[in-house]
Amino acid sequence: MSPASTILTPVQTESVLAGGAFVHLDGTLHGAFRTTDFASAARFVAAIAEAADAANHHPEVRLGYGTVGIRLRSHDAGGVTERDLALALRCQELADAQGAERAQPAPARYDVAIDSTDADAIRPFWRVGLGYVELDTPDGIELVDPRGDGPKVWFQHMEIARTDRNWIHLDVYLPTGDADERVQAIVEAGGVLLTDEHAPDWWVLADVDGNELCVCTTVY
Repeated sequence: MSPASTILTPVQTESVLAGGAFVHLDGTLHGAFRTTDFASAARFVAAIAEAADAANHHPEVRLGYGTVGIRLRSHDAGGVTERDLALALRCQELADAQGAERAQPAPARYDVAIDSTDADAIRPFWRVGLGYVELDTPDGIELVDPRGDGPKVWFQHMEIARTDRNWIHLDVYLPTGDADERVQAIVEAGGVLLTDEHAPDWWVLADVDGNELCVCTTVY
């Protein structure tokens, strides 16, 4: 695999992206910018398009009123590579030159996890009920929204049925640098930290009724 197609981890890109609008989450570089109006946002998008053509590497760009969202990912490599990093830095230079500011909040991904002793038996119920489709992954069959809007649903195998808590929990995936702060904020909001033994990959928290939420990061 050539250096240009080597997948980079968030740890490798964090220092390079520090101080700018781009963050590395879920195998993608996300950038969000705010401008003064629609016309200035459109000019920024035009500059991005020119830079992308020059690099022969094209991002996903979303244009709104005074807002521009950018996603960079090397689909042929399956994650973030040096090509994405270089174009992100170029987009940041263009943003600075045009006075476009970083927009908050940082991106996140939300999944629904369902515990089951027999996922094959319950998966059709959730697939049909949600209008989702099956996706075969290295971690097993997951359900995804064909429109790309809803959260992914995955099934956590249990050898013995658990009766001490809810069988459904939520996962929120955050950029690595934001996860610890989110965990602390949840605790301050009344949550209970059940375990941090897997941190910084994930923390398990619960509300006072025992409903669980995992705050997660990604390694690619």
